[in-house]
Amino acid sequence: MQMATRFVATVECDASIEFINTYIECTKDDIGIIKSPVGMPGRAIKNEFLNGVEAGSKKTYKCPYHCIFTCKYESSPYCIALALTNAKKGKMKHGFAFVGENAYRAENIVSVKELVNSLVEEYDSAIKT
Repeated sequence: MQMATRFVATVECDASIEFINTYIECTKDDIGIIKSPVGMPGRAIKNEFLNGVEAGSKKTYKCPYHCIFTCKYESSPYCIALALTNAKKGKMKHGFAFVGENAYRAENIVSVKELVNSLVEEYDSAIKT
């Protein structure tokens, strides 16, 4: 089991506020499975960038990294490393956010301390029932 999504909407997260807000503003229906240029599926928040990819538009780029052997950068509609870097910086029109399936449940930005306390409370409540 992994837990990372819940920590994105924290004060301590170093991603841009625009990136964090995509988690807070998304709905359950905004989250879907995409096929990344490296050939693996991933869960992401649908946005203008991904809608364009899905519609068949190719994002112009030069692959600066050749970072993943399985990436078919010559025929890929975008560079995943650039898209994820752009998103982290808040340039959401040029990138997107990978998420867990419950990302839509993030309602506001809290501290990690507050988050951990709420996780402990949720756990305690769950084991009592």
